[in-house]
Formats: sequence, C-alpha cells, structure tokens
Amino acid sequence: MAIWVDPPAWPAHGRLWSHVISDESIAQLHEFAERVGLPARGFEGDHYDVPEEWYSDLVAAGAHPTSSKDLLARLQGAGLRLRKRRGDRGIAVVPQVLFADQGVADVDLIAALRPAPDHRVFCASIFVRDRAGHFAVVFSRRRQEWGPPGGWREPHESPVTTAVRETREEIGVEVDPGQVRAVGYERFRNRRGGHLWHPTGDLMQVFAADLDAHRPPLLDADPGVTSVEWVAPDVFAQRCSTLFWWPLATHVYAEVWPATRR
Repeated sequence: MAIWVDPPAWPAHGRLWSHVISDESIAQLHEFAERVGLPARGFEGDHYDVPEEWYSDLVAAGAHPTSSKDLLARLQGAGLRLRKRRGDRGIAVVPQVLFADQGVADVDLIAALRPAPDHRVFCASIFVRDRAGHFAVVFSRRRQEWGPPGGWREPHESPVTTAVRETREEIGVEVDPGQVRAVGYERFRNRRGGHLWHPTGDLMQVFAADLDAHRPPLLDADPGVTSVEWVAPDVFAQRCSTLFWWPLATHVYAEVWPATRR
C-alpha cells in the first residue's frame, strides 16, 4: 500500500500534469499531500492533479512512479475510483457509510452544475439559504440527524419537483422552481442493502436555492421531521460537519467554508 504518481503527460492550462493517488485510503493521500505542500484545490475526489514541475519532488518525497494505466488499475482495485462526467468535479469518496436502515454504501460526492441523468435519480435534497445567508435545516426522525430538506422522488416527478415539494412539506417554504439550481450529486455504491436502495436509481441530486426573503416562517408539519430551524453557517457546520455529505456543502459554499483537505 503506497502513494503513486504517473508521468506528467496530461495537457491542461498550457502545461503537463501528473496524478497522485493512494491505493490504501483517501486519508493517506491527504496526509501525503499536506506533508509535501500540495494545494487543497488540486484534489479531484480520488487523486490530486499536480503540475509537471512537482514530479521529481514528489518521487523524492516517497511517491512511487508508475504508468497511468497502472495508476488507474490501482485506484479501481482499492475501490477508490471516482467516475464523473467531463466538466464535473470529484469532491470525495466516502467509504462504507452506514445508514439508518443498516444499509452500507460507498458514496461518491460530485460537484456538477448540470443535473445528474434524470433516470438515475431516486431522491433529491436542497440547500435553502435566505437573504442574510442563514440555512434552513431539518432534524430527521429516521436518521436522527440534521440536514437540508430532501426526500424520495415520487413517480412521474422530476428531481426539481421533488426538491420543491420536499421543501414545502418539510419546512413550509414555497421555493420557485426557477430559483433551484443543480450543484452536485451523491452516487451510492451499495455494499450491503437495506430498504434504502432503489431498484433503478443510484444518485441523489443535490440542489441549492437562494431566497429573496429574510428567515421566512418555517412550518414543522412533516411527520418525518421533528424540528426545523434557520441557522447561521457556523451552527450548520457544528451540526453537520461530521456527516458524509459535508465536503460537498463546503465546496458549494466555499465562500462560507474555505476549502480544506477532507
């Protein structure tokens, strides 16, 4: 188990780039990156992009040189490969997340301004922020944790419609569908099933909406929710920063929570 780097052969932004990975864990990769001073912005979910002038220093610091083909095979063999569409950005691979129904999955967090493929989306969540920068949060009875509004997609419902409906049902706020924008998605790779796993979909679409109003009244009427609140960003972080999806939130709202290594 080690850190690996492929040759600088990938052109972008007028220079060539290498990829740095761990075939053990993302935590090991972050530890190496921090030790050698790689910028956090270079992380792409399962690897760091590194400009060619860093290559020799990385090898000297302990990264093992290998081919791009072997590097990819090592990622896949370790179960750390994060697949994404061109233009999307990998944020994190979170292994073996245990859900309230005792299902277990590896979860890929991917930032994307384009909606995920509609036919693969089985649920949606939405970050709702008011004019002053407060976030609407709900406490889920089933999960026993705080988070943004969201839930299962109903038959013949688009993901945007799901997000709007869940916001209305869970916090009593009517969001204009035109204000709803895609910011990313979560991909669930099932390890051990519970009733969570949908027969056809594997993606949760994540949206965001910024309201014109300041802390509009919230209505706690959904039986699946025990409390609803408007909270400041620091309170949101206190309640949710240990949850598997948090790295995507900090990417979407990087101006609120500056980038750090995950």
